Amino acid sequence: MKIDILSIFPRLFDAFLAESFVGIAARRGLLEATAHDLRDWTTDRHRSVDDQPYGGGPGMVMTPEPLVSAIEAVAGPKGPTRGARVVALSPQGARLDQAALERLAGLDHLVLVCGRYEGMDQRAIEIAVDEELSIGDYVLSGGEIAALVATEVVGRLVPGVLGNPTSSERDSFADGLLEHPLYTRPAEFRGRAVPEVLRSGDHAAVERWRRAQALRRTRDSRPDLLDRAGLSSEDRKLLLEMGHE
Repeated sequence: MKIDILSIFPRLFDAFLAESFVGIAARRGLLEATAHDLRDWTTDRHRSVDDQPYGGGPGMVMTPEPLVSAIEAVAGPKGPTRGARVVALSPQGARLDQAALERLAGLDHLVLVCGRYEGMDQRAIEIAVDEELSIGDYVLSGGEIAALVATEVVGRLVPGVLGNPTSSERDSFADGLLEHPLYTRPAEFRGRAVPEVLRSGDHAAVERWRRAQALRRTRDSRPDLLDRAGLSSEDRKLLLEMGHE
């Protein structure tokens, strides 16, 4: 999979793209991620990427010329023949949830555009961007952190990137629920013991316990997820056993 990132601060991505599983995946030829300097597509001697907003108001707005030129250079013109999906990271976008990330992970080429200042000129979005996505209901100074999040999550979903292919299948949100509690050695730490069922060797009992704990954790921390999780009859039985109506 190929990921291109457009930003006025491309060096922010250097360490991230070289380290951890992202760097390993790149060296193995499974993932190609590159950060580009948006200023490379400017045409004035000051390499300007922003200007004052029409109608007045605080802050500056990213100008359309370098944005559109950069996007078309790495992704091609917007339309049915474009071979990439161009995503602008913006607080105006739809929520970037697990389902959206799994959809993006199925692409061959993803382009992430990092907004800055008060935002992007709307014409650049209409002309060159396929969709806008947001990582949460808050405002960052720019889209770089959001692009890091998207690259991290999309990258780990690319087949072969993670050492154990079942790792992402057990993640929180993979099946609509939060992940169950995790334990490792030692068996007891400061008076707290690993649950006996996890040391029993009974794989069926372990899986039932993990599912019950995932349901309990989701009920207690994110009850809103339960309505969308597609619960089975066994899930509902476990919830009833926990006193959840």
